Amino acid sequence: MFDFIIIGGGILGMSTAMQLAERFPDRKLLLLEKEDGPARHQSGHNSGVIHAGVYYTPGSLKARFCLEGNRATKAFCNAHDIPFDECGKLLVATNELEMRRMGALWERTAANGLEREWLDSEALREREPNIKGLGAIFVPSTGIVDYARVTQAMADECERRGAQLSFGHRVKAIDERYGEVVVKTSQGDFSGRYLISCAGLMADRVVKMLGRDPGFTICPFRGEYYRLPEQHNHIVNHLIYPIPDPGMPFLGVHLTRMIDGSVTVGPNAVLALKREGYRKTDVSLSDMARMFTNPGILKALTSHLKPGLTEMRNSLFKSGYLEQVRKYCPSLTLEDLGDYPAGVRAQAVGRDGRLVDDFLFVNTRRTVNVCNAPSPAATSAIPIGGHIVAKVAEQVEW
Repeated sequence: MFDFIIIGGGILGMSTAMQLAERFPDRKLLLLEKEDGPARHQSGHNSGVIHAGVYYTPGSLKARFCLEGNRATKAFCNAHDIPFDECGKLLVATNELEMRRMGALWERTAANGLEREWLDSEALREREPNIKGLGAIFVPSTGIVDYARVTQAMADECERRGAQLSFGHRVKAIDERYGEVVVKTSQGDFSGRYLISCAGLMADRVVKMLGRDPGFTICPFRGEYYRLPEQHNHIVNHLIYPIPDPGMPFLGVHLTRMIDGSVTVGPNAVLALKREGYRKTDVSLSDMARMFTNPGILKALTSHLKPGLTEMRNSLFKSGYLEQVRKYCPSLTLEDLGDYPAGVRAQAVGRDGRLVDDFLFVNTRRTVNVCNAPSPAATSAIPIGGHIVAKVAEQVEW
């Protein structure tokens, strides 16, 4: 019997396993992952941004963990010789409405304890000659990194500390009994005293396996990216983000300098027709049936119908996508939008149709389950893992 079983080989699962193995060095730990290696889903399909914590409600778990995670991620990278670039972020306002919204963001960044600088149009132009705007907020602590590489380094640390990592093990059922939790997988059954799940796109299904009503459903949103041609690798000096619409759940299309030197454009947010639907052609009839008969998801889609249709149109026609970017980077053309892999965001939706905003955990006597951990979860992985370990430490009885 294992002392701890962790489900999920993304950055949250690996961070938790690494810190559990450090906290309880004499206990047996097993991590189960259905793919053939770590970081195959959200952890390996993202912008690679080390977020600063600009947007999140002051006092929320997102705000606190993001601020802590920004520092912890950089410290981990320094300790493991993983390259990162603290290039900073510019939030650019292109009209008077966005300037007013920028003022609200300025106040929020102060409440979240961030270093920042207010730029007028001239100062913006000096920093970014190819970016057009009335003003911007500069957040210097934002950076970029390869989170798949960070996750692999965490996996190496887990094994160094004695944890067992088992890939290719798809979880089929979970039985929480008195004194143990039995996890049935495609490669056999495993018994543990305590279970932690960091299952991302399958988070609600894991909770249901425990015989619990999760109170939410995961709705997958595909984030589509484009990569600019090599001659545009120096088109920007920082990460360039639009001022977000506070009525919308996502941040809008942005320009991201990647750690390999390239520049990507994205992501948008399109309803995926499969839980792990990374391509437009990925369709699951069973996943669609579950989504389109779920009252909460139907309410969410209805309440965001117009922007949702706009996102779908822009997904099908590059011209609409490009229009969003040209608001602040007018020199780009359709020919500049090259192919790049998409990601899928696991977004928890409540019964009332509201998109769960903060990180969410559902716990039982012998389990801790991460149920909503969209961006900035990768940035926040180390403090989230610490939070989970603290919760487990409160529950353990040897």
